Amino acid sequence: MKTGMHQSTQLRQELKINPRLYQAMDLLYMPLLDLQQHLKQELLNNPFLEMVEPEEEEEEETATETETPVEEKKNADEIDWEEILLNGFDTGGQPEEREEKEYFEPVTVDSRDLGDHLRDQLTLLDLSPRQKLLGDEVIGNVNDDGYLACTVEEIRIGVNEMLENHIAESENELDDVLRYTDQEVDEMLAVIQSLDPPGVGARDLRECLLLQLREAGLEQSVPYRLVRDSFDELINHRWSEISKRFGISQGDVQKAADEIAKLDPKPGLVYSSAGDNYIIPDLVVDKIDGQYHVFLNDANLPRLKLSKAYQEIARDKKKFDGENKEFISNKLNSANWMIQAIEQRRQTMLKVMNFIVDRQRDFFEKGVQYLKPLTLREVAEVINMHESTVSRVTNEKFVQTPRGVLPLKYFFSSGLSTTGGEDVSARGIKAQIEKLVSDEDAKRPLTDQAIVNILKESGVQIARRTVAKYRDQLGVLSARMRKRV
Repeated sequence: MKTGMHQSTQLRQELKINPRLYQAMDLLYMPLLDLQQHLKQELLNNPFLEMVEPEEEEEEETATETETPVEEKKNADEIDWEEILLNGFDTGGQPEEREEKEYFEPVTVDSRDLGDHLRDQLTLLDLSPRQKLLGDEVIGNVNDDGYLACTVEEIRIGVNEMLENHIAESENELDDVLRYTDQEVDEMLAVIQSLDPPGVGARDLRECLLLQLREAGLEQSVPYRLVRDSFDELINHRWSEISKRFGISQGDVQKAADEIAKLDPKPGLVYSSAGDNYIIPDLVVDKIDGQYHVFLNDANLPRLKLSKAYQEIARDKKKFDGENKEFISNKLNSANWMIQAIEQRRQTMLKVMNFIVDRQRDFFEKGVQYLKPLTLREVAEVINMHESTVSRVTNEKFVQTPRGVLPLKYFFSSGLSTTGGEDVSARGIKAQIEKLVSDEDAKRPLTDQAIVNILKESGVQIARRTVAKYRDQLGVLSARMRKRV
């Protein structure tokens, strides 16, 4: 094999995506609020873009009709746009006189969480500084659900390390300081578990329920005994085994289980600091005169147009060279492209939603059980776009409909065949299963095979394992677990 440098020529094809195409795909992917922030940023970065409100458009049109050439010259003299464009944005024109107004920056209000609530109660107790330090360490290991997220041993090791570091910094002898023991941690955990809300500081669900029953004064009750002595049988609804073990009827066992079900399995969430998630729909579907119409919910979206002042300056290319010329060309092209991309996004979203409305009309008229199976490929073929484009349009987008605010992905689901040759949506089948279970006789709950037989009578061909899978996805227990006596 000959070594060394050599030259060769070859012909090959490569697929390269324009950076602007990447940006166009990002615009399709963005939800409404993200797009709004993106456009505001573009307005700051590109001088060729201007934001126009509908009211301002009307005022501009009126002003253009009544403005005289003298007034035009006067307005042009107020700001020297050419000087700004040539020398940067720090110069330009006469300073605008405006009334000084005090500005208050909005500040997020700090909300109190479970840890703050527990520490407030701890300060009211008669505890030594040593106990308060340990109590704060225990509270710091209680998660948002209200459960202790580590073992007693881990708490002891952690608080002793903190104590050792403090002593090392103060240059005192470590032997003179008493380390925390497991017994001290257990005693402090019991103190934390006595605080509000009942059940806080538990290490598992069983302990959490026992703490709540103890707080309610039910330590001698049947529910307390069931949780303490037969928790595994209880969660598996083995009523007959519990009945024989405790010598009570199955009906009494179920009544006790109903009382236990009223307890809070996650007591800490009452003081959760998680904020509410608000959804602003990207599209709106309204029924007008018996017809469904699709509208874009973009009233608050900045409306862009090219700046006439900068366009006039850009036309005189003789005054610009080098970096200035390149800057003008890039910004002008970017502004033009951005306006086109936003319009293309609007049209694409309307096409997709209009097709969905046409396809799923029965859903809007009759409900989820009439939702038809639909795939991204079907939509892409009808509107003559790529499947990935449809996927980006529907991702993280919401639509306001007469049946509520729904994600666009809601309308896409797989299908099952029927004896009539038509397909039904898997989501519609889930709704039917949910309704069958809610209407069943609690003493004789429907088995998966019974649900299969009922669906077959209505023309739906479905396997028993598919019913079981859908039931699990809906969070519905099996027939044995749902049975009442």
